[in-house]
Amino acid sequence: MQILVDSLREKGKIYKKMQEVSPKDLGIRNKIKIYKATDITGYFSAIIAVSQKSRILMKDVRKFEEIYSKLSTYFDHNFKYKLIFIDAPLCSKAKEAFKTQGWKIY
Repeated sequence: MQILVDSLREKGKIYKKMQEVSPKDLGIRNKIKIYKATDITGYFSAIIAVSQKSRILMKDVRKFEEIYSKLSTYFDHNFKYKLIFIDAPLCSKAKEAFKTQGWKIY
């Protein structure tokens, strides 16, 4: 989590509270890290950290949108920002799909 906080601080994002959400709470079997964060101005952010060896494709974009909708339902509110940290090769079509759906990719 410290690596995540440091990389966000370099981008100019400072959060006063970060809460890790277990994927098991959302009914997800993926090995990802999910965080709910509150920044200084009081806006909420959904942060997903993915580390895998295989390339992220369009089907994965739909999977992450589904995870985001489950997260929104779990906390019963929408998030102002959607951030995703990807430690894997990213397909160009998937990158465009993430951007059109409002994700910020790091």
